[in-house]
Amino acid sequence: MSTPWVVTDSWTMTRRELAHWARQPVQVVVGLAFPVMMLLMFGFLVGGGRGIDGEYVEFLVPGMFALTMAFGLEATMTAVTQDLGKGVIDRFRAMPMSSSAVLVGRSAADMLQSALGLAVLAGVGLLLGWRWHGSAAAALTAFALLLLLRFAMLWIGIFLGMVAGRPELVQAVQILVWPVGFLSNAFATPQSMPGWLGAVVEWNPMSATATAVRDLFGNPAGAAASAAPSWAAEHAALLAVGWPLLLLAVFFPLAVARYRGLGK
Repeated sequence: MSTPWVVTDSWTMTRRELAHWARQPVQVVVGLAFPVMMLLMFGFLVGGGRGIDGEYVEFLVPGMFALTMAFGLEATMTAVTQDLGKGVIDRFRAMPMSSSAVLVGRSAADMLQSALGLAVLAGVGLLLGWRWHGSAAAALTAFALLLLLRFAMLWIGIFLGMVAGRPELVQAVQILVWPVGFLSNAFATPQSMPGWLGAVVEWNPMSATATAVRDLFGNPAGAAASAAPSWAAEHAALLAVGWPLLLLAVFFPLAVARYRGLGK
């Protein structure tokens, strides 16, 4: 199949996903508002900041960026299982179109929504007093790392959505997503946790991305200057790239193979 045909079909599928935004505005608004509510809740209601050397809001906002990118896989899973349950994907597979267009369109639309969500969350963070203190290039690199994490989580969501098959089974995955998401340094430093737990938290892919973007934004990394950084903290940028690439290397081919095997 020629490249122009693949691009055209993929853009058609992307426009289909974007059209859902106009038809389901409440769902879009809720998706954008939920991370904002989480930010406000942990920033003002729950509080926190144990072990934070600096303003807590400047520590919290980058952590919320990373957490939001990870939690996005739930929306991806739900959309995939809904299409499967309604037989939409089966109809697409029977049409004379590129077999990759459905997955490309799904991923492109989700990445656009994730970029919009980051922009909204960053705007709220600025209103709360969060600032970046580095260069514009460093800030753009930080947002690129966040979107790289989202891209990796997106393909995990596509694969798990096709494995689950039904929207009801997404709830079972959500039970696992939330503990893994909170088992990170989004809200507190690993140094403030029990030793074994802090070690697990430091190697969480979300923790690596959160630490790397904090460094790029010039925000407090969490631990006091006197605390000796761990290997994971010193090489957070490397892990922030390595973890998503590893996840992509595993789940991208699994998602493609699962899609090709649907209906067989």
